[in-house]
Amino acid sequence: MQFIDYLIVLLYLAGTLAIGIIAEKKASQGLESYFLGDRNLPWWMLGVSGMAANTDLAGTMVISALIYAVGTKGLLIEIRGGVVLIMAFLMAFMGKWNRRARVMTMAEWMKFRFGSGKQGNAARIISAVATILFSIGAMSYFSVAGGKFLGQFLGMDDRLASIVLIFLTLIYTVASGFYGGVITDLFQGFLIFVAVIYVSGIAFFTVNLPDTFSVAIPGATEPKTWNLSEWSSIFPSMTLDLPGDYAIFNLFGGVVFFYLLKTVIEGCSGSGGYMLQRYLAAKSDRDAGLLSLFWIILLSFRWPLVTAFAVLGIQYGLNKGTITDPERILATVITEYIPVGMKGLLIASFLAAAMSTFNAVINASAAYWVKDIYQAFLKPSASERELLWQGRLASVLVVVIGLGLSFSIQSVNDIWGWLTTGLGVGLAVPLLLRWYWWRFNGYGFAIGTVAGMIAAIVAQLVILPYFQHSQYQEYILFLVPSLCSLAGCIIATLSSPPTEMEVMEHFYNVTRPFGFWGEVRQGIKPNLQAKIKAENQRDIFAAVLAVPWQLTLFMMGIIFIMKQWDSFKILALVFLLLSIGLYFTWFRHLSKEITVTDDRDLG
Repeated sequence: MQFIDYLIVLLYLAGTLAIGIIAEKKASQGLESYFLGDRNLPWWMLGVSGMAANTDLAGTMVISALIYAVGTKGLLIEIRGGVVLIMAFLMAFMGKWNRRARVMTMAEWMKFRFGSGKQGNAARIISAVATILFSIGAMSYFSVAGGKFLGQFLGMDDRLASIVLIFLTLIYTVASGFYGGVITDLFQGFLIFVAVIYVSGIAFFTVNLPDTFSVAIPGATEPKTWNLSEWSSIFPSMTLDLPGDYAIFNLFGGVVFFYLLKTVIEGCSGSGGYMLQRYLAAKSDRDAGLLSLFWIILLSFRWPLVTAFAVLGIQYGLNKGTITDPERILATVITEYIPVGMKGLLIASFLAAAMSTFNAVINASAAYWVKDIYQAFLKPSASERELLWQGRLASVLVVVIGLGLSFSIQSVNDIWGWLTTGLGVGLAVPLLLRWYWWRFNGYGFAIGTVAGMIAAIVAQLVILPYFQHSQYQEYILFLVPSLCSLAGCIIATLSSPPTEMEVMEHFYNVTRPFGFWGEVRQGIKPNLQAKIKAENQRDIFAAVLAVPWQLTLFMMGIIFIMKQWDSFKILALVFLLLSIGLYFTWFRHLSKEITVTDDRDLG
């Protein structure tokens, strides 16, 4: 980096902090302002904010490494989390279901579903604790990747670089909360888009890959040689022959099936952590749908970006020697191919991606402490001013603890796999049952969540070391937490009384979910039952179309940069047909959807 590059980065950081300070007055008006922006932000702004929060630096590093190492198969591997495929379910129905509760956090939602008695309180506090712990793990993961990236450019230790990056983010997050974060995300989203266009343009116009080439695989002693047609194929083989750390993906068909199953569980469960905050802040059902659509379209630009880094990394290897650590592709490509001035702008854009994600995780996790632990159980009489200070204190603690844990993490991909596949699925099973089974109660949610968390930790620390680099590793990481969580949910639910019928009727009338609702559904007037059934049928069909629609959209960006035009034509045709189907089953019904804030509105 030259002086002008450092100057651009410093101007970006100063501008971000300035926005946070300016927004502090608005954010300090109360909890609704600090954590949800008074639920008065337009859908397009929430969509941009969601995209910026999802385009994290850590995920970009992992995905670039996967595309570099295995080609288009990297997209299918990242169904585990990097594709953010739960967006298809949030767009079709889950976003509006969450919004209808009019709560501030997913843990507060437990009171809406299970009541304010003992079982509702048990579900609420366990949900809050689990989400905070997951956020701390995510903070550790993000900080490792941010340090790896920034440290290489600033010439400092990776850990020191991550500390600098996160504490700069903490300053404006503590000051401005969700409102300031969304405003900052607009600025950061613009920088991310600049990076996409510039890097993709360089790769598209300068790289023509040969018929065969070699790439490095983490943990392998020798590079892997690929044929271009196999590396770029949109119809991959069901088995692979990958060495080193990526040997866990060799039963490829089975791995992708489990990732799809995991995504369906998480998508239908309404999980999503900090992502849900945008839906809780949406004005209406229509806004929830539109912000989802905009969010997915903007997020699709990430895939030509990571593919551009991958092909530039391969070209670098052809000319100067294979990159030995694929997780450093971003830094290597920027150093080698980006000129002075633009280099500073690109580094600022990736810092923007990292800081936007940090902000989202920090602010969302603080909301759980304030709303669901401190105010709900420790000090119900606390003033708005005191609760705001508690939110700021919680933000600091999440960052400090997450940073401390990050010092024991070596591989970004390893912690990402555990967070998304092991812990993520373990937490998703009880989240799934709460929507679709009337008999499921708060005790079942609490016990199932604890069982899933413990099983995920045991699987990672005790069981997986015996299957190091095994192709069965992903199966174990998926099955152990999910089955333990399911067993805990069922045993605890059936051994304790159901939720009060009045609570369940209120929940069903407001949310209108599909599933097994037995006598709860029978209490509704026949004409309203028919209206709810029609909406549910549209939502299910829309979700079936939305999943391949999103995957096809993202794959098109990858194939475009790879210049595989026959495959691109196939994908474009499939995308067009799916888009037409979504228009008739989902989009044209958005303006007709009933915005429910109370069960009496259904009458």
